[in-house]
Amino acid sequence: MKNWIWLAMLLPSAVLAQDIGRPATIGAPRIPETHSIEQADARLVQVKKDREVVEAEFNASEALCYDKFFVNACIDKAKEQRRLRLAELRAVEVEANYFKRRSSVEVRDRELEDRARKDAAEAAYNAAHPKPPKANPELKPAPKPAAVSVQQRQAEHDAREKARAAQETAAAPRRAAKAAEFERKKVESEKRQAEVKAKVAEKDEKKRRAAEEQKAEAAKAEAAAKAEAAKKP
Repeated sequence: MKNWIWLAMLLPSAVLAQDIGRPATIGAPRIPETHSIEQADARLVQVKKDREVVEAEFNASEALCYDKFFVNACIDKAKEQRRLRLAELRAVEVEANYFKRRSSVEVRDRELEDRARKDAAEAAYNAAHPKPPKANPELKPAPKPAAVSVQQRQAEHDAREKARAAQETAAAPRRAAKAAEFERKKVESEKRQAEVKAKVAEKDEKKRRAAEEQKAEAAKAEAAAKAEAAKKP
């Protein structure tokens, strides 16, 4: 049973290694570039599944550690393995999200360029083919808004990206504080669980010793009764 569990723990690492094109070894991951939105979405879905597998494997490893002599060392090793594997998955997730953001920016840029070319072509056509004046000269047509240049659109795009980056920077301390609070609560929870397990083990040990003492007392009383009975004629 234990061998089966350890084999299950090794499988996700092998799958991840096939996806990123490197051996399944512990160390700094080398994440290849994503080449399509579909591939990025597939990687993000796989990362979510692999995180769940990593947590399940850690729980199984932690349970096995309580059967070993050096319990704390075993648990620390399991935690370090979980941390390294989660870091690998985070690297895949960051690369996939970066590709999606970059692709979105490129699509917007192409749309802006296409729109600017169409506006320029339309303006050139209108200049070469002016419309005849209307019958009533007093009714002048409203001037057509000037086409927005590529430079103006790019400046607007840059301003939006700058504002978004500023918002992310401003929100970073709050996210860091939330992450620190989560880690603190997790450590406290693990500590409480360890204390409960220790108390349960201590209680079981006391029960076992009391039972042995009761058995010893019963045996002593039985031996004394037999000895007393042997003395009688």
